[in-house]
Amino acid sequence: MQEEKKIRVGITQGDINGVGYEVIIKTFSDARMIELCTPVIYGSSKVLAYHRKSMDLPAVNYSLINNATELNENCVNLINCTEEDLKVEFGKPTQIAGEAALLSLEKATADLKAGLIDVIVTAPINKDTIQSDDFHFPGHTEYMHHHFALGHNVLMFLVSETLKIAVVTGHIPISKVSESLTKTEVLNKIRLLQNTLAKDFDIQKPRIAVLGLNPHAGDNGLIGNEEAEIIKPAIQAGQDGGILCYGPFSADGFFGSGMYREFDATLAMYHDQGLIPFKTIAMDQGVNFTAGLSVVRTSPDHGTAYDIAGKGIASEESFRQAIYLALDAYRNRQNYIEAKRNPLRKQYFNKESDTDLSTLVAENNED
Repeated sequence: MQEEKKIRVGITQGDINGVGYEVIIKTFSDARMIELCTPVIYGSSKVLAYHRKSMDLPAVNYSLINNATELNENCVNLINCTEEDLKVEFGKPTQIAGEAALLSLEKATADLKAGLIDVIVTAPINKDTIQSDDFHFPGHTEYMHHHFALGHNVLMFLVSETLKIAVVTGHIPISKVSESLTKTEVLNKIRLLQNTLAKDFDIQKPRIAVLGLNPHAGDNGLIGNEEAEIIKPAIQAGQDGGILCYGPFSADGFFGSGMYREFDATLAMYHDQGLIPFKTIAMDQGVNFTAGLSVVRTSPDHGTAYDIAGKGIASEESFRQAIYLALDAYRNRQNYIEAKRNPLRKQYFNKESDTDLSTLVAENNED
């Protein structure tokens, strides 16, 4: 039997003044990672060496290559994306670091489009210093949407073993959240979440919890009408289409009571409503997954962490989990495509009874 070809993982360097290189080096200093995938770092060999020496990090066996057609499956590969020496200033946002992050991202994106790598894992960027004529997006999610969206929607999806949370609105001001919510938008995100759970996470007939926008999920209109006029109709439309979605739940009671454990995923209305509980519960092992793309993209759920950059104390666990999830999602997606091509091979399973979930909605919103 022919041995399965290892998945080619493109890794962007992110902000060179943050913890990106540290978590990359720590992850791939474990030689067992090379048994799982063929990694290629889009960055700078000199910057990697500087980070390793300045923090006395473990050595990484890597091969310096000119392009992704030269990948060596038996070690980490590195493509230099910058010709000039870069000045690393730990913990500082600089224009040089922003430009270097963009060059890495652009090269990895081009190779992903060309089929030279299979998935992409992005190290954290500074969303301000990376801005330029070629990058005018609020973050990675929107950049990837621009290059790889299958449709009009993508979904920021935070994933861990214990909690999975997506958000309807992403990197927008809180003052813009309410006006950005429509029945169509919420319904589209419910459908997108259902689809990615089935396709990328191999969860057939997933159960999805939908949060309200206002305290107490509007309290029957006393604290806002978005639930009654937008969110509930979207949930009903999803249910009419066969999606197991429930809500709207009051966010504080939902997380405080541990009700999130009853569902396969949760859909929050805005960034902090979803990410604050997620990072509180699963910060060290969380992964940011962009749903709705034609490719698989993941990243650690933390930022540049300037406050600890250069100290050698950053945890690599979230980055390692981002690698694992990229590999799993890629395989799940290939299996899903194959199953769709040959429907007789598709298998279904039923989860435990979905009765009493409507009761949970009512009890949650009474808190």
